[in-house]
Amino acid sequence: MKDATSFPVLLESFFTKRLIAQRRASPHTIGSYRDTFRLLLQFAEKRLGKAPSRLTLEDLQAPFLGAFLDNLESARANATRSRNLRLAAIRSFFRYIALEVPQFSGPVSYTHLDVYKRQDFASSLVFVMPRHAP
Repeated sequence: MKDATSFPVLLESFFTKRLIAQRRASPHTIGSYRDTFRLLLQFAEKRLGKAPSRLTLEDLQAPFLGAFLDNLESARANATRSRNLRLAAIRSFFRYIALEVPQFSGPVSYTHLDVYKRQDFASSLVFVMPRHAP
């Protein structure tokens, strides 16, 4: 029997109970969150040498999550906006854990560690010039 407080069980219930049943999140949101955790699990496997099924909440400490977010920007060349979306998904998961498993509410409060990065708005704006009739 799986421990109800294990990381894999909590991650599964986050998607099935929280996002799908309670929040009725859009398929786009669910897909974005799925991609975030797929990337996080791949990063954890490379960095920690652990299979995703063996990860614990203790493995996901602030320095590790910070390294993951930095890796998104450096190795994957993600923009600040993408990095912030990944951070939002992770923070949402840890807020869910704090509600579902109160004994982890202290250790998971570190998810407020990393403020969202400011985006360079000049590089993200798309300027559309009106077309003039000849």
